[in-house]
Amino acid sequence: MNFDLSVFPTTFDLLHVILAATTVIFLLLSLRTKTIEKVVEKPVEKIVEIEKPVEKIVEVEKVVEVEKVVEKIVEVESKLKTAPTDSALQLLSIFQQEARLIDFLSEDLTGFSDEEVGAAARVIHIGGQKVLADHFKLSQIRSEDEESRITIEEDFNAQEIRLTGNVSGQAPFTGTLIHKGWKAESITLPKLSENYDANVLAPAEVEL
Repeated sequence: MNFDLSVFPTTFDLLHVILAATTVIFLLLSLRTKTIEKVVEKPVEKIVEIEKPVEKIVEVEKVVEVEKVVEKIVEVESKLKTAPTDSALQLLSIFQQEARLIDFLSEDLTGFSDEEVGAAARVIHIGGQKVLADHFKLSQIRSEDEESRITIEEDFNAQEIRLTGNVSGQAPFTGTLIHKGWKAESITLPKLSENYDANVLAPAEVEL
């Protein structure tokens, strides 16, 4: 086969230069795109793979923290004592029976004079003393005279002695005895029958 060299252009005009430059640019862009795709794809996959176990670890830590909080709440609740409500209701019923305490505390005293209130308080005082004498043996926590200066040692019982005023530093404390305090040595309440309803503090009275 013979080629006629006279057919090919011997010089480059502007159109040929533009076509050549465009071809080179497209080749460079295609090579660069492939390179970027290869470099970027692998790190993205690795990042996604790393994020998944991190999320699981965070979820596990949250569950563990919630379980610890629940355990602490259950532990605190187990240490709290529940007072028997039947005994409290029974005692309130006795104060009502002997001293009409509920009637007095439920009454609106704004329309009564001081003399009338004092007369009612005397009846309640007498009945209340009888309840205490019949069902309680009480003793005073401190034997010193009130308004005297006393010293509270370091190993004092915080339930028996309440510090008030400017409390700072550590024991021993020196202060004025405002109230001697009371402590129940023993309590005796009537035994309740099986069908006794402690919520009935005072039955309604009907005279026939």
